[in-house]
Order: sequence, then structure tokens, then C-alpha cells
Amino acid sequence: MRIPARRTVGDVFAGLGALVVLVALVGGVPYALLSFVGPPIAAELLDVDLLFNQVGPSTIVAVLVLLVWLAWLQLFACVVVEVYAGVRRVGMPARVPLSSGTQALANRLVSAVLLLFTAGAVAVPIARLGTPAPAAPPMTAVAYSAPVVEQVLETQRTKKVYVVQPPHGRHHESLWEIAEKCLGDGRRYPEIFRLNQHKEQPDGARLRMADLIRPGWVLDMPDDARNVHAVPVTQARAQTLREHPGKAATTGRVADKAEQTVKEELGKRQRGQEGESRRGAGDTKAEPGTGRATDESRAADQGGLDLVDYLAGASLAAAGLLAALGRRRREQLWRRAFGRRVVRPRDDAASAEVALRLGADAPGTRILDVGLRLLGTELAAQGRTPPIVYAAHLSARNLDLWIHPPDGDAPAPWTVQDGGQVWRLHAHEGRLLTESPQGGAPYPGLVSLGTDAGGRVLVDLEAAQGLINIRGRQTTAALAALAVELATNRWSDRMRITLVGFGEELTAIAPDRVRAVGGLAEVLPELEATAAPRQQVLTGRVTGSPRVAHYLLSSVTPTHDEARRLALLARRDTAGYVVAGDVPHATWTLEITDDGKAKIAELGFEVTAQLLPRRHYQALVDLFRTAGRHDGEPMSQVRPLEDLHPPEVEIRLLGPVEISGLDPLEEGRMGLAAEMLVYLATHPGGVHPAVLGGVLWPRGVQAMVRDATIARVADWVGPEHLLVDDAGRLSLGPRVRTDWTLFRELVRRAERDPTARILLLEKALGLVRGPLLSGRPHGRYAWLAADDLEYDVSAGVADAARRLCEMRLEQGAPEAAVSAVRAALLLAADDEALWRDLLRATHATGDPARLHAVVDALTGPPRFGAYGGGLAPETEALIDELLPTWRIHVVRESTA
Repeated sequence: MRIPARRTVGDVFAGLGALVVLVALVGGVPYALLSFVGPPIAAELLDVDLLFNQVGPSTIVAVLVLLVWLAWLQLFACVVVEVYAGVRRVGMPARVPLSSGTQALANRLVSAVLLLFTAGAVAVPIARLGTPAPAAPPMTAVAYSAPVVEQVLETQRTKKVYVVQPPHGRHHESLWEIAEKCLGDGRRYPEIFRLNQHKEQPDGARLRMADLIRPGWVLDMPDDARNVHAVPVTQARAQTLREHPGKAATTGRVADKAEQTVKEELGKRQRGQEGESRRGAGDTKAEPGTGRATDESRAADQGGLDLVDYLAGASLAAAGLLAALGRRRREQLWRRAFGRRVVRPRDDAASAEVALRLGADAPGTRILDVGLRLLGTELAAQGRTPPIVYAAHLSARNLDLWIHPPDGDAPAPWTVQDGGQVWRLHAHEGRLLTESPQGGAPYPGLVSLGTDAGGRVLVDLEAAQGLINIRGRQTTAALAALAVELATNRWSDRMRITLVGFGEELTAIAPDRVRAVGGLAEVLPELEATAAPRQQVLTGRVTGSPRVAHYLLSSVTPTHDEARRLALLARRDTAGYVVAGDVPHATWTLEITDDGKAKIAELGFEVTAQLLPRRHYQALVDLFRTAGRHDGEPMSQVRPLEDLHPPEVEIRLLGPVEISGLDPLEEGRMGLAAEMLVYLATHPGGVHPAVLGGVLWPRGVQAMVRDATIARVADWVGPEHLLVDDAGRLSLGPRVRTDWTLFRELVRRAERDPTARILLLEKALGLVRGPLLSGRPHGRYAWLAADDLEYDVSAGVADAARRLCEMRLEQGAPEAAVSAVRAALLLAADDEALWRDLLRATHATGDPARLHAVVDALTGPPRFGAYGGGLAPETEALIDELLPTWRIHVVRESTA
């Protein structure tokens, strides 16, 4: 595909003028020198006696002439390098030593001249981004005319796959049977096993044993297999399952009906009802844009795709948003009233948090943060300026930085790839790095552009060294995604983001970083007054004197004068400028296609775009507004529990998940089965299989996989413990109980029996073993974000501990009060009201050393490291009262 050039009359005159200047400099200067002053080296300079005799005027003139010739030779070399790079499209031109200013002049002159004779600038696309580290990483020239982009077409490769079919009655498929059917010989089943061993399947499990396969798995097959499906080699297994369900029922994001298999296993005769679509999917039409953006339209919502499709896919932004949300929740806990819980999100806001929990890549954000800060620290220690990083690629194996110019000296643990064009940090090395608060953030402008087959592609908005023009019908969705990730990422320090044409909504997410204005005219004078050179800014970020990073994202097309001022400003300032509309003089052009692709022609990037359509960022705004409410809401009603005797099956939630009273389940199936039982146990009113499928597989699942899983769990727990009513809803029997149910019953009885209150509360707190469902795998239990359970548990446990602490202090038993609070802190470690009670109880013991230890634990960096932020004013005031010298102690440690 070739992108048309944008050539204006001004460009033509500029090119002609640049041509005249080039001819004068390259040809006119040497001609004049030869005509009037002679060759570069005069005869006087060749005389050996010059070293011993007095220097006369003729010698000084000869030296000056030589210097002029050398300056011309430097300019000529720069012109040759720039012309070669522009005509041959070799990417970023080589750097001529000691010629930064001269080469910049040559770049501008040559780019203007080439615009007269070519359709574009001097950049060429990089290799495909399908692998985590390209053999030849992208290089780009900072040119100011439209680029020529050439698309390399490749023959699409295919592979053969087989979709494991659902059971027929009690008969399940085996690898032997599949080998016999597809390869003609069952004894060839080890070939299928080796091809698929340890590969992740659509339900999240992996093939570990040859005799343990599940319906809905997609198995890679040998090339000579028959009765199989041919699919592209890059196609995800989940997509294959949706496109080739075989004999299965209709596939969808959740099951469409309760299959006969489930009904047989549960011993019921009623027919399954038609399942409902996954909650929230497609129930709202895409809303129109704000009206301020020039290119936004109803197409932005991509046909009603669910929140999960966008928010869970933005893994780095999701991790940053969850961290920011955690800080808000801590502030809610500061003001939570006794007997009430913090306000939980609902509707789209709750679905948004579910999606964030599903997609958040906390390890990836940590590697970016710690790895980049360590890189800056090491370079500063060597007295080096950080290189220009114009893009990065983050995968499960590596973090790659694509730099210019190439540099073969990367500080450890970074390694050099492709001749110094790529600096790589292996993921296993990144996980071993320790966080260092002293290191500055050298590249705060790195932001996700989208994803490719190998991972996530990021670009540095500052590396463009000029305007970034964004085009397409989904510009506002793309700009909103950029803004949200920039405002919440970990790998930056102080930052300002100016949004033009968005309204005030997004400022609710990060009011300390984001501001919204109505037009460019409001901010241009300020930007022009605070511009700073890039090298100075990069050096300051790693040496301890950073400048506040600033990024301008405009969904409003600038006027001609505003575009000119922005172009001049962007070339001399380190800030990032992303502007919508058809803007001349842009260094990069980011095109968002109608099918959701993001392309930067100058870099050769084409990835699946990271977008945040209006409905989705409105859901985020509602989520953060809910987290800003401090009024609280009542906790769920407690159902009386008549029998306190031990149940036949107990599900323990107040700590790591434990299920007692059942036989062990085979490896790899326990996690999903336990989550199903936890959900059913905490929803005693019953859950339809279709709803259960949407909860356990929020990204979608095939009906046969869901029904086979339910049938397997029914076999495991037995028909007396897993019941189904006439409407098809599943529920657990009366002899199954959770420790949370017992906790609430003990607290309820304590409120009604003052004589046994202390004993009952202590017994209730004795059930707490750690954080709610601690140790749960990533991606599971995301439904907690939209459920009462998490909010009720944290409030209920904290209130019980505070009540018991107060009673024990009144009795003069501070040790027992400390034990009560510490039991609750195992689960609700972020509730500062509990920490204040712990401070009071510890102070009552009369042991200063223990009080010091509590203060150190509360004020130390690891205490709220996951969410950041400081202590509540009430907590600091209490510490001042109980331990007036604590601030001196903290200062000494921080300066040690």
C-alpha cells in the first residue's frame, strides 16, 4: 500500500529554495574558495620551518582557509549521508561524528529537496512485528514530509488442528482414538501428545498427561492428518474453537443453552432453557462522540463489543488503572463508617473493573518500570545520556527497546541485539530486579500503540521530535486509550497531560495529572514558554533534576496558524504532541483504520490498535467516581444459620481456598472446580448454567466445555451436594457451608448475646487465615469486582476486630486487643482504621519497642507499595500523639 504524499505550494517553494541553498553550499562554496583563495592546504602550511619561525598574517589566513574547507567537507559528508538515506530508503541515516547541528541542517534541506522529486520522506518500514525481536529493528528518519510505505505480502501458512468433541454419554475421546481416526494408526498418539504438550488450551488448561484431554481443546496435528481443520499458523486456539466447533452446539461468548449432558449428570428431566448472552455484551449501542472531535463516529464501538474486548486487552493500562483505583479505595476506607462498606461499582462500571482484573499485566508494568529506571541509573553512573528509544516491544519473554542511533554498549542486565539496534531485558532477569526509588524514569512517554502476534508494541511520543498526526474515524477512542495509560503508568514520575476537545470526564481518573481544555489557543502560549531541548531533559531525568513530562492530546483539528506553531514547537521541545485531523508538517502519522488497526507508516508499524471507545471510558469514569464516594452503603443481609455443627463439605474463603470433605481432584482441574463451588456457595439462591459460564469464563467459552465442566464437578461433589431446581438453576445443598457464612453467624449471635460476645467474636476472627481467596491464579475470580462478597468480607472482618479490640481495651487486656486487630489485618491490611486500633492497643501494652515496630511497619515503603499514596491524616495525627519522635526516625532511615 502506498500512502499519497501531501505536497502543497509552500512545500514546492521550500524545496526550490532548499535546492538553491544546497547547490550554493555544495558547489558554490568550493568554487569560490578555489577561485579566490586557492587549494585547501596552502604552501605556507607545508613548510617545516613554520614550527620554528614567527607566524605571519599569510599563515593565519592559510589556517582559516583550511578550517573553512574542513567545515565544507563536514557539510558535504552530511549531505551525502542524508541523500543516500533518502534515495535508497535505508531508514535512519548514519550519524556523522561531531556534526549534530550540521547534519540537522542537511536533513532539512535534503528532505525539502526530495519532496520535489519523490512522493514522500526517507523512511522505510521495518520487518514484520510478528516476533518479539525483529531481525532488523525499525529505523526512522526525522523528516517532515509524507513517507512512502511499502507493504510486504507474505503467503499465509497453515497448520492442521483437531477439535476434541464432547462426550457421548460416558464415552470421552482419547488421543489413541483421535490418532486412529485422523492418522490411521492409534499407536501414533505420542506424536499428537508431543505436538501439544504444555500448550495452553482455550479453557486455560494445558496438556500434561496423554490420557487426560478435555472437550473443546484444539490439538495441533501432524501434516498427514485427515478429518481435521486447516487454519492459519498464527490463529489463536480460542478463535479456532469458535470457527470450527465440530459437532458442538453453537459457540458464543457464553453458552446458549444448558446441554443435555448436564441434565443427565444431574439426574433431572427438565429441558434446558435458552441461555442468555453474556451480561453486558451488546446491550448498548455505541454512543456518538462528544461533538468536539472531528473524526469520531458511532463506528467507534465496533458493533457493540463488550467491555472485556477493549479493557482486558489493554493489559498495561489495566494494571495502571487498578493501581490508581486501589489508591482511591484506600481513601474510601479512611472514611468508612462502622457497620457500612465502601460503595461498590455496578452495571458498566462493575463490568469495567472485571475486565481490568482479567487483563491487568502487573508483572509487565513492573519490568517496564524497574528495568527502565535501572537503565537510567546505570547510564547516569557512567556519565552517559540515555539513547533515543522510539519504540519498545514487551512479550512474555523479553522487553526490547528499539534505539537510535545503534549503540553496542548496553549496561547489564540489558543485552545488545542486532548490532546495537535493540537493547533487550530478558523477563527472567527483570523479575529478579529489586525496586529502587532513587532511579528516575527516563522514558515516561512510552505508551501502548497496540498488540501484534508476539506481544505489545509501545512507542515513545517524545521520540518523534515533532508532531504526531492521528487520523481515522476512531481517533477519539485511540487518544482516550493513550491518555488513560499515560495518566496511570508506573514507568513515569511527574507528568502533565493536556486533553483538548474531550470534556472533563477523563480528569476524574487522574486529576493530579490530567487537565482538559476547550481549544489549543488556551495552552499554546504556555507550551511555547516552557519548551526544553530533548538531551537536557533526558539527562535531567536520570541525574535527579527531572523536568515535568508534558503530553498534549488533541481531538480537535488545529487552525493553520495553530498547526504552524505546534510544528515549530514540537521540533524544539521534548514534549509529545498528538493532534487529530489532516495536519501538515507531521513527523509521524498514526492511522486508525476502520477494522481496528493502528499504522505508523514512518516506522512500518501495523498492529491491532488499543482503543477506548466512549462507552468504555465512560464506564471507567463511573468506576472512579464510585471509588470517590465516601458515604458508604449497607452490607448485605445475613441469613440466620441454625446449625453450627461441622458440615459434610466446608469451603474456606477467609484465606487460601480450601475445600474439605471431598476426594482429591486430578491435577489441573481443581482451580476451576473450586471457583465454581465458591461462586455457588456465595450465591445460595441458585445460578443458571448460562450465567455460571459467563462468570467463570468472562472471555467466552463453548457450551460443551462449560457443560462438561459442570458435569465433572457434579460427579465430584455428588448429587446430594449439587442441586438443580425446576428452572435449571444450580445450587449447593444444605450440608455444604463456607467459613464466611459461619463468621457472619457468629458475629450475628455476638450482637444478640452480650454475655458471650467476646468469646463469639474471638471464635469468628479465628476463622481468618489471610486475604480473601489468597493465592488465586491470575485471571480467575475476576467476578469479585462485581459482587458483594469482597466488600462485605473486608468490612465485616474489620468491624468485628474493632469491636473486640475496644472491648478488650476496656477490660484492660491490651495483648488480647492486639491479637484481635492483627487477626483482621491478615485479611484487611489496607484498612487504616485497623492500624490505628493496633497503634492504640500496642501503646496500651507500655512497650515502646513494639510501638516503634508497628509505626515502622505502617510507614515503611512496602506497606502500601501496591497502591502507593500516603497515610490518612487521622493516622499521622495519632502517631504524632503516641510517638512524637517518629518523623525523626523516618527521616534518618530515608537519608541513611
